[in-house]
Amino acid sequence: MPSMARIQRSRRQHNDRQKFHLASCLKIGDHFFKTVPPVSMPLKRIPPRDPPEMGALNLRDIPKEQLYKLKMAAAAEHRTVKGFILNLIETRIEELEKKGLLPKGK
Repeated sequence: MPSMARIQRSRRQHNDRQKFHLASCLKIGDHFFKTVPPVSMPLKRIPPRDPPEMGALNLRDIPKEQLYKLKMAAAAEHRTVKGFILNLIETRIEELEKKGLLPKGK
């Protein structure tokens, strides 16, 4: 069983993380200002950013042989792996659009 000092330290660390999170949030609630003394400098609210135009894709469990071949193919075409994959995606989507399997894009 954990000691009382360890439990108190754990609670204190949790509270510190919670305060840091609230302080770094764009939408800071009134409940946070009641618990923390006011700062002498005025706070400026940062406007939210527009959502990014790009997305992210993570691939896992790709065999090392396939990764090696992918890197070699990208290098053979003087492209980055990202550029090579994006080119593959674009050409395949165009083929599917021509066949009528996908609706025409923008």
